[in-house]
Amino acid sequence: MVEELFRQDAYLKEADAIVTAQDERGVRLDRTIFYPTGGGQPGDTGLLRWDGGEAKIVDSLKADGGDVLHVLAPDAPKPAVGTKVHASLDWERRYKHMRMHTAMHVMSSIIKGSVTGGQVGADKSRLDFNLEGDVPTKEWVTEEMNRILATDHPVVAQWITDEEMNARPELVKTMSVRPPMGAGRVRLLAIDGVDLQACGGTHVAKTAEIGRVECTKVENKGKMNRRFIIALA
Repeated sequence: MVEELFRQDAYLKEADAIVTAQDERGVRLDRTIFYPTGGGQPGDTGLLRWDGGEAKIVDSLKADGGDVLHVLAPDAPKPAVGTKVHASLDWERRYKHMRMHTAMHVMSSIIKGSVTGGQVGADKSRLDFNLEGDVPTKEWVTEEMNRILATDHPVVAQWITDEEMNARPELVKTMSVRPPMGAGRVRLLAIDGVDLQACGGTHVAKTAEIGRVECTKVENKGKMNRRFIIALA
């Protein structure tokens, strides 16, 4: 199983590793800073360098055995198993994902409804809610989110056992995504005084890092389903 450095420190931009396996798509490493696609957050991209070669990482995916597959660009050279490599993130893209993902948690705290889906993006992100009654306007969502973000709340990871998770179903806000369980503990993301929910994604350390956001559109996706789209201002 790969050592997931991105869960220990989301701000790591570079790291050394050793290639543990490869296939026609890419390579696996013994440790990685690359977040694999999951929970609505895209996989990281970046660069892999080794003595005598380099290759672009165009995607990162979950693989069997708790590994991460680092997908390399087509026709890129692949380092052999056992090769020492240096990995570096496309940090600008990852940092936008971190800001966006944390902003989405803030949005889920002010809109009172079940989350039916979501997608993190560098340019825009969305959350879908089942809502009864009045639907918040994009102007109200923008104002409320920025009021919270400006207060600069700390954002920290917490851990609870699988048993505690089962006893607290309210910690899972997204109906279509279940947190990974079976390893004995589950990761929570706490925004001090604002939100607490199960999440394995990468996030900023304080809400002020997000800057201002704008809710650009509210779309009707069904009888009660509404889609809220946000962008970094």
